[in-house]
Amino acid sequence: MSLYQLSKLLYHLNRDDSLKARFKVDRAGALEGYDLTAEERSAVLDSDIGLLYVLGINGQILMHFAAFCGVEWSDYLQRMRDGVKRHGPVRAGIYAMTTSPDEKVVE
Repeated sequence: MSLYQLSKLLYHLNRDDSLKARFKVDRAGALEGYDLTAEERSAVLDSDIGLLYVLGINGQILMHFAAFCGVEWSDYLQRMRDGVKRHGPVRAGIYAMTTSPDEKVVE
């Protein structure tokens, strides 16, 4: 997995107006120059917030990408939860899970 490259792409999408414009008309073309796995490419092209979260994207970067894609806040949070249910625990990054999604976390 190339979490750095994936994070870098989403960071640039959040900040670079020319990249945003390109992404709106040519999503695949906007990903050129970023060394992504097939799974990462698919997650970005499909705006799969849940999978991007599971792959380890930082929530600050991810929430801006979600907003750019028109995802409402409450739906954004649910998509992250659904991502864990569908794809398993967060794999990398600062949100990597230490429990399985079925275990109850004592607060």
